[in-house]
Amino acid sequence: MSRKYFGTDGVRGRVGEFPINPEFVMKLGWAAGKVFMQQRGDRRPLILIGKDTRSSGYMFESALESGLIAAGVDVGLLGPMPTPAIAYLTETFNAMAGIVISASHNPHYDNGIKFFSSVGQKLPDEVESAIEAMIDEEMRVVDSADLGRASHVTDAGGRYVEFAKFTAPRNFSLQGMKIVVDCAHGAAYQVAPKVLLELGAEVISIGNKPDGRNINEGVGSTYPSEIRAKVVAEGADLGIALDGDADRLIMVDHNGELLDGDDILYVLARYNYERGLVCDGVVGTLMSNMGLEIAVKKMGMGFVRTQVGDRYVIEAMKTNNWPIGGESSGHIICSNVQSTGDGLVASLQVLVAIRSLEMSLADAKVGMTRYPQRMINVSVGRISALDSTKSIWNAVEASEQALGDRGRVLLRPSGTEPLIRVMVEAETQELVDEHVEGLADIVRASLS
Repeated sequence: MSRKYFGTDGVRGRVGEFPINPEFVMKLGWAAGKVFMQQRGDRRPLILIGKDTRSSGYMFESALESGLIAAGVDVGLLGPMPTPAIAYLTETFNAMAGIVISASHNPHYDNGIKFFSSVGQKLPDEVESAIEAMIDEEMRVVDSADLGRASHVTDAGGRYVEFAKFTAPRNFSLQGMKIVVDCAHGAAYQVAPKVLLELGAEVISIGNKPDGRNINEGVGSTYPSEIRAKVVAEGADLGIALDGDADRLIMVDHNGELLDGDDILYVLARYNYERGLVCDGVVGTLMSNMGLEIAVKKMGMGFVRTQVGDRYVIEAMKTNNWPIGGESSGHIICSNVQSTGDGLVASLQVLVAIRSLEMSLADAKVGMTRYPQRMINVSVGRISALDSTKSIWNAVEASEQALGDRGRVLLRPSGTEPLIRVMVEAETQELVDEHVEGLADIVRASLS
């Protein structure tokens, strides 16, 4: 579907540049408010607003608040909160929608606006389309007697802490475990350590001193070198690294070795398999490593791939009625306990798994053999010609036939830059290099 303002994860960009400026964000709030007013039934809509720790979040919070109130919508201000916490609270408060001000793992100079529905999931396409259409209408303020009202939700953090704890089994304890948690100077800097502490762990926090500009700066799931070193130096059992809005998770075992989203999905699948729990399959994406697919299928489970994006993963999980899915980047969805990707909740599910299996994290990940993978980003001048360029797809077909079941090929255009991403995965690095470099050369020659 063609979109004018919304991308795959809301509206995002550089602060101060269209559309991430106060004027547009206020209009976006008004447009969303008008759309939800049309769906309100016999009650005035309540919409919650939360944000991460970027200094620009205060500016956009005020802009959204103004637009929503002008449309006649009541507003609940949550303050700095993880994105998945806002999804949970939206459903808990019976709000019509939740709005998140965050650019996830991006630097502080970026920001974005994304929406959750009343059940804590991404908005349906038709609602986003209605909001886009309303943005282009003239902004009209409701009568002063019908203006919405705003209030601060003072117990939001405590509600989410209790929710996160209760996604673990009754009487679950982390007593005796030393855990390093990296909050990326982001939205989970208060709630993540608190949850782990209240479950009994000894907690060492890093990335927990946000100043409005240091979000994701050298810390968090995107920059795991600090937590790897800290886990080893402290002799910790493991490390948990979140991103700026805490919907993404990377873990570190006691040896300082990284576990990305594929490793985490494998650990969760193994736990379900060895404990005889109901889990018929796992959902990954086009970027998921072949090693994950092979390991999951060896346990007798199904495995399907979707486009990159957690909304597509969630859709496939619903279609197949499977409880586990995610992306190699660390968006992990455990649908039996949370409606959306939640880094903290996913980490708790991993902790439940390794405590139940009586294994270290390092031992629990054994059993998935990664295939070597390499991606080349090819700058091109005619990105739209990719689909119709036969020489490229003939070369892709030849590589796929040569690799057989020993590897796979993926070509996809970037959604933000004039690039074609060429990825090859195979049993050996030599096979990977041979095919990815040859394909990249053909793409470069055909589309430059």
